[in-house]
Amino acid sequence: MSKPRSLALPPRTRAYRLGTTRGDFAVLDIAPEGATRGTVLLLPGYTGSKEDFLALLTPLAEHGYRAVAVDGRGQHETPGPRGRHAYSRRALALDVVAQAAVLGDGPVHLLGHSFGGLVARAAAELAPPAFRTLTLLSSGPGRVARPQRIRVRALRGALALLPKERVWLATRWLDSRGEQPEAADPPEIVRFLRQRWMRTRIAQLSGAGRLLLRDPDGTARLAALPLPVHIAYGAEEMVWPVHGLAAAAAHTHAHHTVVAGAGHSPNVSHPEELAARLAAFWEIGDRVRTG
Repeated sequence: MSKPRSLALPPRTRAYRLGTTRGDFAVLDIAPEGATRGTVLLLPGYTGSKEDFLALLTPLAEHGYRAVAVDGRGQHETPGPRGRHAYSRRALALDVVAQAAVLGDGPVHLLGHSFGGLVARAAAELAPPAFRTLTLLSSGPGRVARPQRIRVRALRGALALLPKERVWLATRWLDSRGEQPEAADPPEIVRFLRQRWMRTRIAQLSGAGRLLLRDPDGTARLAALPLPVHIAYGAEEMVWPVHGLAAAAAHTHAHHTVVAGAGHSPNVSHPEELAARLAAFWEIGDRVRTG
């Protein structure tokens, strides 16, 4: 997940429920002040939410893009079924295709952060014409690194045995990388993180965790996609091995971005630089599509 540093909604940002043929999804939606160069659909990661992109929304709008960050089914403010099978790769991908269809701007630029990258890949494979480009942010075409697999297994096991509140109390002092105590966070951030955790369906956490553990290497399928692909991550990425991400970018001939000084969440730590890198890629992608 990402941990937002502020919960303030940027100017011109609307929070509402996006109605689709697959149900309603909680979103944050910002539009640029002038002409719109395109629409970006932003998918959050494991245990995350649309708020993970709060710092990125204004920089994207300043580059001329409408940006829509979404809570997937069972995440935070979007309701979801209780059964784990409702969180299959295909079900989540169909949700994203439905979201893109109702934004009203034709094919959208699709970006998935961490686990959201797995969902974004699945959606792009399912319906390539729905998307102008695909960006995997801090997300590889395969399962996470071994230390992260241990953490995900432990979390899924705890959720199967203990009340959700107990799991929260046992883990709340660690951030997503296991480095910094939450005691250093402002009280409103701690309250938000707890609220998000309690609102996210256990079935979603279990189903998403299962996909992270078992996701087969999708490098070949990624290379076969008929749309421009971008692999971006921080130089200090830890959830996926950096060498594996670089190899995937080389094997798929993807646009490749490494954000110096960033970890797993450049969307939080380096939003202006990331937005500039994304806008540059989207310009290239649009030229390829129209050329």
